[in-house]
Order: sequence, then C-alpha cells, then structure tokens
Amino acid sequence: MDEATLQFYRGHAEAYAAREITSRRARLEAFVSLLPPGAAILELGCGAGGDTAEMLARGFDVSPTDGSPEMAEVASRRLGRPVGTLLFHGIDAVETYDGVWANACLLHVPRDELTQVLSLIWRALKPGGAFFASFKTGDAEGRDTLGRYYNYPSPDWLRETYASAGNWNSLEIETGEVMGFDNQWAPMLFVVARKSP
Repeated sequence: MDEATLQFYRGHAEAYAAREITSRRARLEAFVSLLPPGAAILELGCGAGGDTAEMLARGFDVSPTDGSPEMAEVASRRLGRPVGTLLFHGIDAVETYDGVWANACLLHVPRDELTQVLSLIWRALKPGGAFFASFKTGDAEGRDTLGRYYNYPSPDWLRETYASAGNWNSLEIETGEVMGFDNQWAPMLFVVARKSP
C-alpha cells in the first residue's frame, strides 16, 4: 500500500470513523444476497466497522480487517470485538471465505500490484464465492487533493486485471458516484465477481 495514503488514514481515523455513509447499503444488500446463511466473510478496509456491524446483525461470520492499526482500534471499540490489522499483501487464506467485501479500499492499491492482490483474494475465496470491490474510475493513477494515491482504473483495464488474477465465473461492473472524505463527488466502478465453482 502507498505509505502516504496509509499515513493519511492512520492520522485521520477518528474523523473518518465519524462519517456515516448509508448510500452503499443497497450494494451490501445485493452482496449478502449472494451468500449462504451464516457465510464466512472477509472484510478488507473495514474503516469504522459500519458494514461489519450490518453483516454481523444478519448472522454472518465476519472477519473485519483494516490496514491502519488506528482505524482497526476504532472499529474494535465500536463493534466490541477484535478487528485485525491486515495489509492486502498479507492475505494468506486458502478457500476459506464465502465472500470478500472490499468497499472503497482496493482503489488505493498501486496499479502494478493490483493483479497480485486480486489473486490473493481469489485464492482466499471458496469455489463459487462472491467478491465486491469499488474503485474511483479514471484513465491513469494519481493522487487526490488530500494526497491519497488512487489507481483510477477504466472498466476495460479493470476487467483485464481481474482476468489475469484468477478464474472468475462472472464479473459485473456498475457505475455510480459517491461523496468522498474530500467532499468531492467521484465517479465510481462497483465490481461484483464470482469465483468459478
């Protein structure tokens, strides 16, 4: 992960956690509808734990993680349970999870490292498992006004990168917009992939 971006989240954990974003609820609903009851879910970049809380309330077996120890601590307090500190390259599970939820976090992975990270996620999924991720769209990597690194993929580039990372049974990309921490609207790509059975 880009060090400046990681330091941003380490230094702004409390402020970031204070933001309550409900616009992704429909996407979370669609994601969990793909999973069996009580499914094992790995959450990457859990932030303050809002999505974790929602999935736990629905009876799922969630393993929340964040790359920032400070953010993981905030989420631990909110959830009343341990939250692991995990950088994407540290994913070492093999066919362990029915689903991986990675909302607004893989967009910080350097372009030349994304294939490797996606392959680790593919490996961590059980056959037929579901994987959600979201990205700010664009044509070239860069930084936002807060100095955070983004890979800014196009849909075609993202499809090629996923294809090189593993054997997916399906891959759907939807577009939309979200209001970021920088108070700017950003065009987004929302990706749902299913690992081949």
